Formats: sequence, structure tokens, C-alpha cells
Amino acid sequence: MSTLLEVPVKTWARATQAPSPPRAPSPEVIRALEAPLVEKARRSSRLRYMPSPNFRWDARDYFVPHFVFNGPPSGGDFLRLGLFGAIHGDEPEGAWSLIALLETLLENPALATGYQLHVYPVCNPTGFAQKRRTSSSGVDLNRAFWKDSTIPEVWWLEHELITRRFHGLVSLHSDDTAEGAYAYVRGPVFSETLARPALTAAARFLPHDTRNVIDGFQARNGLVQECFEGVLSAPPSELEPTPFEIIFETPQTAPAGLQVQAGQHALLAILEAYRGFLGYQAGI
Repeated sequence: MSTLLEVPVKTWARATQAPSPPRAPSPEVIRALEAPLVEKARRSSRLRYMPSPNFRWDARDYFVPHFVFNGPPSGGDFLRLGLFGAIHGDEPEGAWSLIALLETLLENPALATGYQLHVYPVCNPTGFAQKRRTSSSGVDLNRAFWKDSTIPEVWWLEHELITRRFHGLVSLHSDDTAEGAYAYVRGPVFSETLARPALTAAARFLPHDTRNVIDGFQARNGLVQECFEGVLSAPPSELEPTPFEIIFETPQTAPAGLQVQAGQHALLAILEAYRGFLGYQAGI
């Protein structure tokens, strides 16, 4: 099986060649971003394209892209992870990282052995089209989860979070106030065990944020254990299994290419660490 250390630094240019947004928000920006992967999904036995239903805004139909990647089986049930990007529309680096990750996995599926990955590159399509943090309706979607929201994007993603019964969730963000990469950890205590290798892998490209207070929360060695209310997260009701939750942040002032490489390699490190963690548990 290939390991993370054998993965070359991917060229990220293909993931960032979507045209600039038009003056009015348009779903064509998202279609241009996802088009190469949609075409590959038609020919691949491992990659499926399963976007959300369309929703109407400003006389245009928008949607949330959704790809499902099945790695080679490992002898048991697949581990289901949800990977999310661009819940803030002015943070495209997460979307590009997820596109780059899928490109890498199509070339080297063994890196996802035992996994079924549900990848949502653009969770805020109207905001992404306009390069704005909020949706076009002016709502910060990452403060709207599990509050009986009727916003179509939030409602559909909540439905995915409930019905897919993920073993883990990873959201990618870029923070214009950060001094380096850092991560919020939520859920089971082993979430920190997974976040630490992610930061180590990202350190090939970006330093850690070593401040004691990050985004208003106490931090230790780049890890934060508190978070804002309403973020994209596991359902508040108890699910089995209880998913781990990691919000991985890159410094938005850093070059976009380094952020994409850091994000992609952080995700690969989480896949490797979680597989190793479960293997260690099974051997106890």
C-alpha cells in the first residue's frame, strides 16, 4: 500500500483554473470548478457524482456539488468520512484542496483503502460565485446549522449529516487573521490524535499558528477545542458511531498554492492516522 510520504506534491493549478466570477452570481462558476471531475466520474468505477437538488436564487438554479470516492476494500465495512469546503464563499482554498485530493486519489486509490469519502467542495455556492463570506441572502451559513434553518444549502447538508452516519467530519477553512495552520477538534477524544498528524503534514508547506489564543479561543500547539455555535458539525442527537470532527484552517494570507498543498496533505494524513488508530484499537 502506498503511504503518505510516497505522495508527490501535487500540481494544484488545474484545481484553480476556474474562470473569475461574472458580475452577477452564477452557478457556472461552480460548474467550471467541478467539470473535470464530473467527466472523470463518468468513466471511473470509484468516483460518483451526486450533487444536491437545485435551489433557486435570483432566477438561477444553484446546487451543492457532491462526489463519492470508494477506495479499495480492506476486509470490513467502509469508513465513511464527510469532507467539506467553502462553507464561507470567500475561502476557495478549501474547495481547491478537495478537488486536488480527489485528483490524487484517482491516480493512487490505495491511499483511501477502506474508506468511502463524501466530498462537498462548495457548500456555499452563491457566496462562492460572488467571492463573499455569506450566502447571497446575507447569511453566514457556518452559524446556521442545527437551528431549524430553512436555507436550502444548510437543510440539505444537515440531511446528509444525519443520513450518511459519518465516522468523521473534516471541514477546510482559510483564516485571514491566522499566523499559520491550526485546527479545531471536536467529538471523541481521539480527534486530537488525528489533528496532530494533519498539522505535521501541513508543516511541509505552512507553519503552525503557535498563539495561545486563536480566533478568540484558547489554543495549544495549534489545536483549539472550543468553537462557535452553528458551525457545520455532527447532528446534536446521539449517533452511532460518534464522529470525530476536525476544522482545519490555513492562513489565507499565505500563497494559495501552499494552502492547497497543506490542505490536501493534511487530509491524507488524517486518513492514514485514523486507519492506524483503528488498527491499533483492534489489536488491543
